[in-house]
Amino acid sequence: MSDLAGAAEKSPHNKITLRTQLLTARRSLSATDRSDAARQLQDQTLALVRRKTPSTLAAYVPSGSEPGGPDLPDVLRAALPPGGRLLLPVLLPDNDLDWAEHTGTLTTGRRGLLEPIGPRLGVTALRSADLILVPALAVGRDGLRMGRGGGSYDRALSRLLTPAGSPGPLVVALLHDHEALDEVPAEPHDRPVHGVITPTAGFTPRPA
Repeated sequence: MSDLAGAAEKSPHNKITLRTQLLTARRSLSATDRSDAARQLQDQTLALVRRKTPSTLAAYVPSGSEPGGPDLPDVLRAALPPGGRLLLPVLLPDNDLDWAEHTGTLTTGRRGLLEPIGPRLGVTALRSADLILVPALAVGRDGLRMGRGGGSYDRALSRLLTPAGSPGPLVVALLHDHEALDEVPAEPHDRPVHGVITPTAGFTPRPA
Protein backbone atom coordinates (compact mmCIF):
# COMPACT_ATOMS: atom_id res chain seq x y z
CA MET A 1 0.00 0.00 0.00
CA SER A 2 1.25 3.48 -0.72
CA ASP A 3 0.22 7.10 -0.63
CA LEU A 4 -2.57 7.49 -3.16
CA ALA A 5 -2.88 10.82 -4.92
CA GLY A 6 -6.38 12.04 -5.60
CA ALA A 7 -7.59 14.06 -8.55
CA ALA A 8 -6.50 17.31 -6.92
CA GLU A 9 -2.75 16.71 -7.01
CA LYS A 10 -1.11 19.83 -5.57
CA SER A 11 2.58 18.87 -5.59
CA PRO A 12 5.10 21.13 -7.36
CA HIS A 13 5.58 20.44 -11.05
CA ASN A 14 9.06 18.92 -10.64
CA LYS A 15 7.70 16.48 -8.06
CA ILE A 16 4.77 15.49 -10.26
CA THR A 17 7.13 14.94 -13.21
CA LEU A 18 9.51 12.74 -11.21
CA ARG A 19 6.61 10.81 -9.70
CA THR A 20 5.22 10.12 -13.17
CA GLN A 21 8.62 8.94 -14.42
CA LEU A 22 9.09 6.59 -11.48
CA LEU A 23 5.60 5.12 -11.77
CA THR A 24 6.12 4.57 -15.51
CA ALA A 25 9.43 2.80 -14.82
CA ARG A 26 7.74 0.53 -12.28
CA ARG A 27 4.96 -0.39 -14.66
CA SER A 28 7.46 -1.19 -17.40
CA LEU A 29 9.07 -3.95 -15.33
CA SER A 30 8.29 -7.41 -16.64
CA ALA A 31 6.51 -9.92 -14.42
CA THR A 32 9.74 -11.89 -14.13
CA ASP A 33 11.76 -8.82 -13.13
CA ARG A 34 9.16 -7.89 -10.50
CA SER A 35 9.12 -11.40 -9.08
CA ASP A 36 12.91 -11.64 -8.93
CA ALA A 37 13.20 -8.18 -7.33
CA ALA A 38 10.48 -9.03 -4.79
CA ARG A 39 12.25 -12.22 -3.76
CA GLN A 40 15.57 -10.41 -3.34
CA LEU A 41 13.97 -7.54 -1.44
CA GLN A 42 12.18 -9.93 0.91
CA ASP A 43 15.49 -11.64 1.70
CA GLN A 44 17.17 -8.30 2.39
CA THR A 45 14.26 -7.14 4.54
CA LEU A 46 14.19 -10.37 6.53
CA ALA A 47 17.88 -9.92 7.29
CA LEU A 48 17.12 -6.55 8.89
CA VAL A 49 14.09 -7.88 10.79
CA ARG A 50 16.15 -10.74 12.21
CA ARG A 51 18.90 -8.34 13.30
CA LYS A 52 16.47 -5.93 14.98
CA THR A 53 14.06 -8.58 16.41
CA PRO A 54 11.23 -6.06 16.79
CA SER A 55 8.44 -6.86 19.24
CA THR A 56 6.15 -4.77 17.03
CA LEU A 57 6.81 -4.38 13.31
CA ALA A 58 4.74 -2.07 11.12
CA ALA A 59 4.66 -2.76 7.38
CA TYR A 60 2.23 -2.67 4.45
CA VAL A 61 0.78 -4.84 1.69
CA PRO A 62 2.56 -4.09 -1.62
CA SER A 63 0.19 -3.77 -4.55
CA GLY A 64 0.76 -3.69 -8.29
CA SER A 65 4.38 -2.86 -9.08
CA GLU A 66 5.31 -1.83 -5.53
CA PRO A 67 8.52 -3.45 -4.28
CA GLY A 68 8.24 -6.47 -2.03
CA GLY A 69 5.48 -8.58 -3.55
CA PRO A 70 1.94 -9.18 -2.24
CA ASP A 71 3.05 -11.95 0.12
CA LEU A 72 5.44 -9.66 2.02
CA PRO A 73 3.22 -9.43 5.16
CA ASP A 74 3.08 -13.21 5.58
CA VAL A 75 6.85 -13.50 5.06
CA LEU A 76 7.48 -10.81 7.69
CA ARG A 77 5.01 -12.25 10.17
CA ALA A 78 6.70 -15.64 10.01
CA ALA A 79 10.06 -14.03 10.84
CA LEU A 80 8.95 -12.22 14.00
CA PRO A 81 10.12 -13.45 17.40
CA PRO A 82 7.60 -15.29 19.61
CA GLY A 83 4.90 -12.87 20.70
CA GLY A 84 5.84 -10.34 18.01
CA ARG A 85 3.12 -8.30 16.30
CA LEU A 86 2.84 -7.15 12.70
CA LEU A 87 0.77 -4.01 12.19
CA LEU A 88 -0.63 -3.18 8.76
CA PRO A 89 -2.38 0.02 7.63
CA VAL A 90 -6.07 0.55 7.03
CA LEU A 91 -6.85 3.42 4.66
CA LEU A 92 -9.40 5.87 6.06
CA PRO A 93 -11.79 8.02 3.99
CA ASP A 94 -9.54 11.09 4.38
CA ASN A 95 -6.42 9.13 3.27
CA ASP A 96 -5.14 8.92 6.85
CA LEU A 97 -4.02 5.53 8.17
CA ASP A 98 -5.51 3.45 10.95
CA TRP A 99 -3.64 0.28 11.99
CA ALA A 100 -4.55 -3.29 12.85
CA GLU A 101 -2.61 -6.43 13.71
CA HIS A 102 -2.15 -8.92 10.88
CA THR A 103 -3.18 -12.33 12.16
CA GLY A 104 -3.01 -14.13 8.82
CA THR A 105 -6.12 -13.00 6.97
CA LEU A 106 -6.53 -9.96 4.72
CA THR A 107 -9.68 -8.47 3.26
CA THR A 108 -10.31 -5.91 0.53
CA GLY A 109 -10.75 -2.38 1.85
CA ARG A 110 -10.97 1.09 0.39
CA ARG A 111 -9.73 1.55 -3.18
CA GLY A 112 -9.28 -2.21 -3.49
CA LEU A 113 -6.37 -2.30 -1.04
CA LEU A 114 -5.83 -5.34 1.16
CA GLU A 115 -6.02 -4.76 4.89
CA PRO A 116 -6.08 -6.84 8.10
CA ILE A 117 -9.39 -7.92 9.60
CA GLY A 118 -8.48 -7.37 13.26
CA PRO A 119 -9.68 -4.60 15.60
CA ARG A 120 -8.67 -1.09 14.60
CA LEU A 121 -5.97 0.26 16.91
CA GLY A 122 -6.15 3.95 15.99
CA VAL A 123 -3.98 6.33 14.02
CA THR A 124 -1.40 6.59 16.82
CA ALA A 125 -0.79 2.82 17.03
CA LEU A 126 2.31 3.30 14.87
CA ARG A 127 4.04 4.70 17.96
CA SER A 128 4.21 1.19 19.42
CA ALA A 129 6.40 -0.12 16.57
CA ASP A 130 10.13 -0.74 16.95
CA LEU A 131 10.67 -1.04 13.20
CA ILE A 132 8.53 0.60 10.52
CA LEU A 133 8.69 -0.43 6.85
CA VAL A 134 7.11 2.14 4.55
CA PRO A 135 6.40 2.34 0.83
CA ALA A 136 8.06 5.02 -1.27
CA LEU A 137 8.60 5.96 -4.88
CA ALA A 138 12.07 7.31 -4.15
CA VAL A 139 14.35 8.40 -1.32
CA GLY A 140 17.21 10.89 -1.54
CA ARG A 141 20.62 10.59 0.08
CA ASP A 142 19.43 12.94 2.82
CA GLY A 143 16.66 10.50 3.74
CA LEU A 144 13.76 12.51 2.34
CA ARG A 145 11.03 10.19 1.11
CA MET A 146 8.73 10.79 -1.85
CA GLY A 147 5.44 8.94 -1.97
CA ARG A 148 2.54 9.00 -4.40
CA GLY A 149 1.18 12.34 -3.23
CA GLY A 150 -1.69 11.31 -0.97
CA GLY A 151 0.17 12.27 2.20
CA SER A 152 -0.92 9.17 4.13
CA TYR A 153 2.53 8.25 5.41
CA ASP A 154 3.67 11.82 5.97
CA ARG A 155 0.77 12.18 8.40
CA ALA A 156 1.41 8.82 10.01
CA LEU A 157 5.13 9.43 10.50
CA SER A 158 4.54 12.94 11.85
CA ARG A 159 2.80 11.36 14.87
CA LEU A 160 5.86 9.44 16.02
CA LEU A 161 7.05 10.64 19.39
CA THR A 162 10.72 10.30 20.28
CA PRO A 163 11.46 10.90 23.98
CA ALA A 164 14.66 12.75 24.81
CA GLY A 165 17.59 10.37 24.65
CA SER A 166 15.66 7.74 22.69
CA PRO A 167 16.44 6.94 19.04
CA GLY A 168 12.78 6.10 18.40
CA PRO A 169 11.61 3.49 15.90
CA LEU A 170 13.70 2.74 12.83
CA VAL A 171 11.83 3.88 9.70
CA VAL A 172 12.92 2.19 6.47
CA ALA A 173 11.60 2.55 2.91
CA LEU A 174 11.49 -0.37 0.47
CA LEU A 175 12.59 0.52 -3.06
CA HIS A 176 13.55 -0.87 -6.42
CA ASP A 177 17.26 -0.44 -7.13
CA HIS A 178 16.82 2.60 -9.39
CA GLU A 179 14.68 4.49 -6.85
CA ALA A 180 17.47 5.30 -4.38
CA LEU A 181 18.30 8.74 -5.77
CA ASP A 182 20.79 11.50 -4.99
CA GLU A 183 17.93 13.86 -4.18
CA VAL A 184 14.17 14.18 -4.47
CA PRO A 185 12.01 17.34 -4.57
CA ALA A 186 10.96 18.26 -1.04
CA GLU A 187 8.08 20.08 0.59
CA PRO A 188 7.80 21.15 4.26
CA HIS A 189 5.46 18.27 5.14
CA ASP A 190 7.72 15.53 3.72
CA ARG A 191 8.99 13.14 6.38
CA PRO A 192 12.45 11.52 6.21
CA VAL A 193 13.36 7.88 6.75
CA HIS A 194 16.35 6.36 8.52
CA GLY A 195 17.29 4.02 5.70
CA VAL A 196 16.29 2.22 2.54
CA ILE A 197 16.32 -1.40 1.43
CA THR A 198 16.84 -2.30 -2.22
CA PRO A 199 17.07 -5.75 -3.82
CA THR A 200 20.76 -5.43 -4.70
CA ALA A 201 22.27 -3.21 -2.00
CA GLY A 202 20.16 -4.32 0.95
CA PHE A 203 19.85 -1.94 3.89
CA THR A 204 21.55 1.45 3.51
CA PRO A 205 21.23 4.05 6.31
CA ARG A 206 20.08 7.60 5.65
CA PRO A 207 20.58 10.63 7.92
CA ALA A 208 16.93 11.06 8.94
